[in-house]
Amino acid sequence: MEDEELQRIREKKRKELEERLHAPHEMQPSAKVLLVEEANFRSLLSQHPRFVVDFWAEWCGPCRMVGPVIDALCQEMAGKVIFGKCNTDHNPLIAAQFGISAIPTVLLFNGGQLADRIIGAYPKEAIKTRICRAYGLPP
Repeated sequence: MEDEELQRIREKKRKELEERLHAPHEMQPSAKVLLVEEANFRSLLSQHPRFVVDFWAEWCGPCRMVGPVIDALCQEMAGKVIFGKCNTDHNPLIAAQFGISAIPTVLLFNGGQLADRIIGAYPKEAIKTRICRAYGLPP
Protein backbone atom coordinates (compact mmCIF):
# COMPACT_ATOMS: atom_id res chain seq x y z
CA MET A 1 0.00 0.00 0.00
CA GLU A 2 2.76 2.44 0.94
CA ASP A 3 4.70 1.63 -2.23
CA GLU A 4 1.68 2.44 -4.42
CA GLU A 5 1.12 5.76 -2.70
CA LEU A 6 4.81 6.63 -2.96
CA GLN A 7 4.74 5.71 -6.65
CA ARG A 8 1.70 7.99 -7.23
CA ILE A 9 3.44 10.88 -5.46
CA ARG A 10 6.60 10.37 -7.53
CA GLU A 11 4.56 10.26 -10.76
CA LYS A 12 2.69 13.43 -9.81
CA LYS A 13 5.95 15.25 -9.01
CA ARG A 14 7.53 14.05 -12.27
CA LYS A 15 4.57 15.42 -14.26
CA GLU A 16 4.75 18.75 -12.44
CA LEU A 17 8.47 19.05 -13.18
CA GLU A 18 7.91 18.24 -16.85
CA GLU A 19 5.18 20.85 -17.09
CA ARG A 20 7.40 23.49 -15.53
CA LEU A 21 10.27 22.52 -17.82
CA HIS A 22 8.17 22.97 -20.94
CA ALA A 23 6.02 25.90 -19.78
CA PRO A 24 8.41 28.77 -20.73
CA HIS A 25 8.59 27.54 -24.35
CA GLU A 26 4.84 27.17 -24.61
CA MET A 27 4.23 30.62 -23.16
CA GLN A 28 6.39 32.32 -25.79
CA PRO A 29 4.24 33.32 -28.75
CA SER A 30 5.46 31.88 -32.01
CA ALA A 31 6.53 34.39 -34.64
CA LYS A 32 4.08 34.86 -37.47
CA VAL A 33 4.62 35.89 -41.06
CA LEU A 34 2.66 39.09 -41.63
CA LEU A 35 0.18 39.54 -44.46
CA VAL A 36 1.39 42.46 -46.58
CA GLU A 37 -1.25 44.35 -48.56
CA GLU A 38 -1.45 47.73 -50.24
CA ALA A 39 -3.45 49.06 -47.27
CA ASN A 40 -0.81 48.19 -44.63
CA PHE A 41 2.50 48.08 -46.53
CA ARG A 42 3.81 51.58 -45.65
CA SER A 43 2.78 51.14 -42.03
CA LEU A 44 4.57 47.78 -41.75
CA LEU A 45 7.69 49.25 -43.36
CA SER A 46 7.82 52.07 -40.82
CA GLN A 47 7.07 49.80 -37.84
CA HIS A 48 9.71 47.16 -38.60
CA PRO A 49 13.29 48.27 -39.25
CA ARG A 50 14.33 44.81 -40.50
CA PHE A 51 11.50 43.69 -42.75
CA VAL A 52 11.69 40.82 -45.27
CA VAL A 53 8.83 40.52 -47.77
CA ASP A 54 8.22 37.45 -49.93
CA PHE A 55 6.37 38.37 -53.15
CA TRP A 56 4.50 35.34 -54.47
CA ALA A 57 1.37 34.08 -56.25
CA GLU A 58 -0.77 30.98 -55.78
CA TRP A 59 -0.11 29.69 -59.29
CA CYS A 60 3.70 29.98 -58.96
CA GLY A 61 5.45 26.62 -58.45
CA PRO A 62 8.80 28.02 -57.24
CA CYS A 63 6.88 30.25 -54.79
CA ARG A 64 5.59 27.07 -53.14
CA MET A 65 9.19 26.11 -52.45
CA VAL A 66 10.17 29.50 -50.99
CA GLY A 67 7.04 29.88 -48.82
CA PRO A 68 8.00 27.20 -46.27
CA VAL A 69 11.56 28.58 -46.19
CA ILE A 70 10.21 32.02 -45.23
CA ASP A 71 8.01 30.40 -42.55
CA ALA A 72 10.99 28.53 -41.10
CA LEU A 73 13.26 31.60 -41.13
CA CYS A 74 10.52 33.61 -39.44
CA GLN A 75 10.61 31.18 -36.51
CA GLU A 76 14.39 30.88 -36.51
CA MET A 77 15.06 34.63 -36.67
CA ALA A 78 12.20 35.72 -34.39
CA GLY A 79 13.07 38.85 -32.45
CA LYS A 80 15.69 39.90 -35.01
CA VAL A 81 13.83 40.15 -38.32
CA ILE A 82 10.14 40.49 -39.23
CA PHE A 83 8.81 38.55 -42.23
CA GLY A 84 5.85 39.24 -44.47
CA LYS A 85 4.24 37.77 -47.58
CA CYS A 86 2.65 39.75 -50.38
CA ASN A 87 0.48 38.10 -53.03
CA THR A 88 1.36 39.94 -56.25
CA ASP A 89 -1.99 39.08 -57.88
CA HIS A 90 -3.87 40.81 -55.04
CA ASN A 91 -1.40 43.70 -54.64
CA PRO A 92 -0.20 44.71 -58.13
CA LEU A 93 0.63 48.29 -57.09
CA ILE A 94 3.29 47.18 -54.58
CA ALA A 95 4.77 44.77 -57.12
CA ALA A 96 4.87 47.50 -59.76
CA GLN A 97 6.39 50.01 -57.32
CA PHE A 98 9.42 47.74 -56.86
CA GLY A 99 9.60 46.53 -60.46
CA ILE A 100 8.83 42.94 -59.60
CA SER A 101 8.55 41.10 -62.89
CA ALA A 102 9.48 37.60 -61.70
CA ILE A 103 8.37 35.67 -58.65
CA PRO A 104 9.30 34.55 -56.14
CA THR A 105 11.09 37.77 -55.25
CA VAL A 106 12.14 38.47 -51.68
CA LEU A 107 12.81 42.11 -50.79
CA LEU A 108 14.85 43.02 -47.72
CA PHE A 109 14.10 46.42 -46.20
CA ASN A 110 16.44 48.02 -43.69
CA GLY A 111 15.03 51.09 -41.96
CA GLY A 112 12.33 51.38 -44.62
CA GLN A 113 14.83 51.35 -47.49
CA LEU A 114 15.36 48.51 -49.94
CA ALA A 115 18.61 46.79 -48.90
CA ASP A 116 18.62 43.66 -51.09
CA ARG A 117 16.54 41.73 -53.61
CA ILE A 118 16.51 37.94 -54.01
CA ILE A 119 14.89 36.76 -57.24
CA GLY A 120 14.09 33.05 -57.64
CA ALA A 121 13.85 29.99 -55.45
CA TYR A 122 16.93 29.48 -53.30
CA PRO A 123 17.65 27.08 -50.44
CA LYS A 124 17.05 28.23 -46.87
CA GLU A 125 20.73 28.72 -46.02
CA ALA A 126 21.32 30.92 -49.08
CA ILE A 127 18.38 33.15 -48.19
CA LYS A 128 19.42 33.27 -44.54
CA THR A 129 22.97 34.28 -45.52
CA ARG A 130 21.66 37.17 -47.62
CA ILE A 131 19.36 38.29 -44.80
CA CYS A 132 22.18 38.19 -42.23
CA ARG A 133 24.48 40.12 -44.58
CA ALA A 134 21.84 42.80 -45.30
CA TYR A 135 21.19 43.41 -41.60
CA GLY A 136 24.69 42.86 -40.24
CA LEU A 137 23.63 39.81 -38.24
CA PRO A 138 25.85 36.84 -37.43
CA PRO A 139 25.11 33.87 -39.74
